[in-house]
Amino acid sequence: MRARALLAALLLTLLAACATGPSLEDQGEVTAPPGDSSRLTVGSAGFTESDLLAQMYALLLRRAGYETELITVANRELYEPALENGRVDVVPEYAATFADWLNAKENGPDAEPVGSPDLATTMKALRRLATPRGLTVLDPGKAVDQNAFAVTREFAAEHSLRTLGDLGASGLPVRLAAGDECVSRPYCQPGLEKTYGIDVTAVDPKGVGTTQAKRAVQSGQDQLVLTTTTDATLDAFGLVLLEDDKKLQNADAVVPVVNRARAGSERVARALDALAPVLTTADLAGLNRQVDSWRRLPEDVARSYLEEKGLLGS
Repeated sequence: MRARALLAALLLTLLAACATGPSLEDQGEVTAPPGDSSRLTVGSAGFTESDLLAQMYALLLRRAGYETELITVANRELYEPALENGRVDVVPEYAATFADWLNAKENGPDAEPVGSPDLATTMKALRRLATPRGLTVLDPGKAVDQNAFAVTREFAAEHSLRTLGDLGASGLPVRLAAGDECVSRPYCQPGLEKTYGIDVTAVDPKGVGTTQAKRAVQSGQDQLVLTTTTDATLDAFGLVLLEDDKKLQNADAVVPVVNRARAGSERVARALDALAPVLTTADLAGLNRQVDSWRRLPEDVARSYLEEKGLLGS
């Protein structure tokens, strides 16, 4: 398995070196009829959630009659060019993050972000950037993996906190456990202060959703931690998320992205779109927990979930 993973990573490194998307003379391929290859490669970014989504995509595609192979590449700089040139056919992505990544690739690292808290606006920008590269972005699902903030269950109960708006209205001063970049990122300290009026007295640079950061809040050293909406370990630390009721965070809905020339058919879209209205953010957090805490295999967890939801048939 390790040898195969190393070989896959080496292969995609070589592919990425020569893959820059459709050239000017090949732009016709972008508007050509979408392809429907019988054998499809599904890519994963190598972390638990991406592995689970890739496994679910592969199982749904097999159910629809495709042969599938999974490949793990823990770097968007490698798998995105391979997706453009058809060495990878399908990947799970996140709408706002991928839109901003493609925008920076197209217009430079200082380009104005195109992701926004509004999903429709974000999807429009993402599809505009993806289409010229021969990529098709399928429908976004209910599941969202975006930045989120948590407090201890006791702290929330004591101060009647359910939302970030509640925290701002309370006037309580809080120390925030997060990455050191939080002091300048608009979604973090500046956004909490400007959008919610939260009194952030200091940022404790312990990282995003790390064990160290959660322990700091659990112990009372800090009162608020930056994590994600699908964090599977919050219960273990006695933490609860505060709702982003004023939509500070961008719309990072889970979206399948496919290579149009090889996997742009209606049949592929129907197979993968079946997951979109079923998989929720809470579901995804629970699936992550089964892998990270219960040590179940992603393939087994993915199959059990799809069977439970009736998506694999009898």
